[in-house]
Amino acid sequence: MNITLQNIGRRFNREWIFRGIDYTFENACKYAVLGANGSGKSTLLQVLNGSLVPSVGMLKYNDAGKEIEAAGIFNHLSLAAPYLEVIEEFSLNEMIDFHFKFKQFKNGMDKNAVADILNLEGSRNKLIKYFSSGMKQRLKLALAFCADTPMLMLDEPTSNLDTQGIDWYLGLVEKFSENRLTIVCSNQEHEYSFCNNRLSIADYK
Repeated sequence: MNITLQNIGRRFNREWIFRGIDYTFENACKYAVLGANGSGKSTLLQVLNGSLVPSVGMLKYNDAGKEIEAAGIFNHLSLAAPYLEVIEEFSLNEMIDFHFKFKQFKNGMDKNAVADILNLEGSRNKLIKYFSSGMKQRLKLALAFCADTPMLMLDEPTSNLDTQGIDWYLGLVEKFSENRLTIVCSNQEHEYSFCNNRLSIADYK
């Protein structure tokens, strides 16, 4: 899966968040979108995943030579972000079942394997509203990594995670990001150290 941006810009009212982005995110490569807090990283990610329309410019998705319409791109990506909601009235089991009604498990994964990755074997029937912020973030990451999608988008992935949680996240990256277009929005190097391509929002102000 490739994403091609041609003169992409986004503004709110009269203020440009970014503009003039000509860039291609290539299949199976890893990218870091960098910038200070409030610089527009999350806004760009929302443009890339189709939840925001660019104010100017053209964005194209291509999968093995076949163009994908923006309206259907959600079928091809997994997303984890602090602002992404989980259904707090669900138990862990129910949330996993619900998520994978819309996504396929990666090869070799199932509901039990996802719960094992989370190290929450004893909390399968616990309501998510009783999870700590760190447990919720782990859940969002596990659902994203364990879904069989060609694109993986991560916004501030270690938000609310302690040192052990950061190591756990990096283990997921090593195990589940191979051969996926991976885009990480961050200003903390430990979150994107594995990315060999960097795009700085400051270059497009």
